[in-house]
Amino acid sequence: MNYTIKSPDSLKASVKLPASKSICNRALILNALSYSPYEIRNLSDCDDTEVMVKALNSNDRDFDIKAAGTAMRFLTAFLSKVVGEWTITGTERMKNRPIKILVDALNALGARVEYMEKEGYPPLRIFGSALQGGEISLAGGVSSQYISALLMIAPLMENGLTLHLEGVVISKPYINLTLQLMEQYGVKAEWNGQTIKVRPQDYHPIPFTVESDWSAASYWYSMMALSKNAEIELLGLFKNSLQGDAAGAKLFAQLGVGTTYTDRGVVLKHNGNRTKKLNYNFVNEPDLAQTFVVTCVLLNIPFRFTGLQSLKIKETDRIEALKTELRKLGYLLTDSNNSILEWNGERCEPQAHPVITTYEDHRMAMAFAPAALVLPEGIEIADPQVVSKSYPHYWRDLRTAGFIIIDNEQ
Repeated sequence: MNYTIKSPDSLKASVKLPASKSICNRALILNALSYSPYEIRNLSDCDDTEVMVKALNSNDRDFDIKAAGTAMRFLTAFLSKVVGEWTITGTERMKNRPIKILVDALNALGARVEYMEKEGYPPLRIFGSALQGGEISLAGGVSSQYISALLMIAPLMENGLTLHLEGVVISKPYINLTLQLMEQYGVKAEWNGQTIKVRPQDYHPIPFTVESDWSAASYWYSMMALSKNAEIELLGLFKNSLQGDAAGAKLFAQLGVGTTYTDRGVVLKHNGNRTKKLNYNFVNEPDLAQTFVVTCVLLNIPFRFTGLQSLKIKETDRIEALKTELRKLGYLLTDSNNSILEWNGERCEPQAHPVITTYEDHRMAMAFAPAALVLPEGIEIADPQVVSKSYPHYWRDLRTAGFIIIDNEQ
């Protein structure tokens, strides 16, 4: 299935964004660890959250988390402390996403996790038991989800956990998010320099409501930046957000989008400012990178983005995917050091009828859709259903805002 997206003459939308997947998946683990009687309010209905809910509510011993990387990492740690024998697997892409760092760390802390097929990758067999805990070191440049997975089960380890992070620590806001949510559930951690210490203690159940997703908001910011005539309100966002991707609001101010906070969420307006070149380190907000790459080239704003090392191990190699798909539209990007992506304004001949490949990656589909506001013929996107991973109602919301979406198989 392919969708062709064509833009409206004017864009007007009041959007109820999906709940934050990052908060949902952490809250689900913390709710389970606290044996909470409360149901989490405003829980996302995206694929990643649904597989977590299904696993945590299941009596099965074998789990298929499909393409949900967060679920794979969080559940691997969670199941390692639940007495029993478990298996966890996923899609073919998931079977090629590394998990050795987390497995090694868990085994060093007293767990028993084994590989069922390829060394270092899912599927896994987990023999859950009480964990001894103790002191370990991890490279700070690994996915923050490994770190968060360990931190959330840390207070239930016999000796707690002392975690030394070596080198540059990436995605700090996601680690902070985990620690702040743990504190809301009654567990305090100490983060001094490169060391995080969690002493043995108990979680306490609380009623919990999930904030809307700032990552999802970024696509609407992109639409505002690319539009000539737009009114956009995004509901359910907090000014003092726990989400690192809330930083996107300040960054989009350099691309001409102003943010007004209300008691309902945020209102977007053109602010009349637009930088001539954008340099930014996305080490703390890697999920925003695709949105800004696509927006900048379509605004003809050269950029140099660093801190992208985690993009190589996401749903796809996002650096290569961006280079390949933007070449179809006539833009030549370069990368270096597995962590830097830049565009100096260089162009090439675009394809006559480009179709954007999404690589089983929800953010590729959502980041490229706003291009319909700039491209005269609109934009065609393959496998648009991938958005269900984090924002199932994305295409419905675009239609409500006035976009024309044509299903090319009908």
